[in-house]
Amino acid sequence: MQYFTAMCHLVATRSTCPRRNVGAVLVRDHRVIATGYNGAPAGQPHCMDVGCAMENGHCVRTIHAELNALLQCAQYGIATQGVDLYCTDLPCRHCARALTQAGIARIYYVRSYDSPETIDLAVSSGVTLIRVADSEAI
Repeated sequence: MQYFTAMCHLVATRSTCPRRNVGAVLVRDHRVIATGYNGAPAGQPHCMDVGCAMENGHCVRTIHAELNALLQCAQYGIATQGVDLYCTDLPCRHCARALTQAGIARIYYVRSYDSPETIDLAVSSGVTLIRVADSEAI
């Protein structure tokens, strides 16, 4: 667990949105199958270059780390049923829906995020949420 949690922190360093650096690692059978960080879609300008596109207090220029990891699996035909997610942050409600639909089994996260919908969805869908102490990640 410590290895993959530390890895999600390393992946977060690639983030291109200065508001929050988030990293995600998808793991099956103790092997990394995909990674993701929050950033603009390929070929589009990044927040660090042109600023954040803010709506209702959220940057809408970026794709969240968790979704980028799932999209990497989709692009390369990698199944996600039963996979674990290691993430620097508890996923938002939008990412939580995508992760649930993709069949993610467990979500390990370091930083909490104010998203009661994520917790409700996880409980009702059988997705296990596990908060990892940051000191365990390093």
